[in-house]
Amino acid sequence: MKTRLLSAFLAFASLATATAADDPPPTGEEILRLVRLSNALQNYKLTGSLRDSSSGKSDAFTLNMEQNIMRFRFSNPNFIVHLDQTTTPASLKTVQAGGSGAVPLSKYGERVRGFAINYEDLSMRFLYWPGAKLLGEESYKTQKCWKVRVTSPDSATPYGTVDLWVHQASGGMAKMEAYDLQGKLAKRFEVGKIQKVDGATILKEMKIESYSPGSSKSDGRTYMTLDNPERNY
Repeated sequence: MKTRLLSAFLAFASLATATAADDPPPTGEEILRLVRLSNALQNYKLTGSLRDSSSGKSDAFTLNMEQNIMRFRFSNPNFIVHLDQTTTPASLKTVQAGGSGAVPLSKYGERVRGFAINYEDLSMRFLYWPGAKLLGEESYKTQKCWKVRVTSPDSATPYGTVDLWVHQASGGMAKMEAYDLQGKLAKRFEVGKIQKVDGATILKEMKIESYSPGSSKSDGRTYMTLDNPERNY
């Protein structure tokens, strides 16, 4: 699957072939291109859940990945978030009892199922914003990362800038911080646990925190966990 939404966290590509020891560091655009072009998983089904740390609310889902289409399926009530990765940027639509339709950009800031994750997070359109800048090298959990910043080209997004920490060794995103149009921290993603599947390293647990404008204290914390993937036949 091409890495165009949370799959940027789900699958880890390899930067090793692109950044030999004596080579100059890659540009921000090159790093994001490698993230987008990850081919780690295809034709897999995963089961997982979203859990709110304050209320204890939990919502199970299945995630199917086939032919560059990803479908998050929830129940009680039935609800599907359908991500088409063949478009640039990826496009979203929802399917539910009241009908189906594309998610308008004006709704991308809305939470999904009441959790600290919105449609903008699912689409990860910011991976396609032009002018990505490499800010330098930082360590995250003892691992060397490239820190890349992207800036929104328009106001049709809840985020103005997004900073991404990308593992130098694997090419996978380890952390992400999104800032609103006024430059205030709005969202933070952190990979907590990973797992190995067919030689690929994929997400097992991720923490997602949302922030009120101007506050350094989280006002919502959701954990996404994924079980071992099963291949679709």
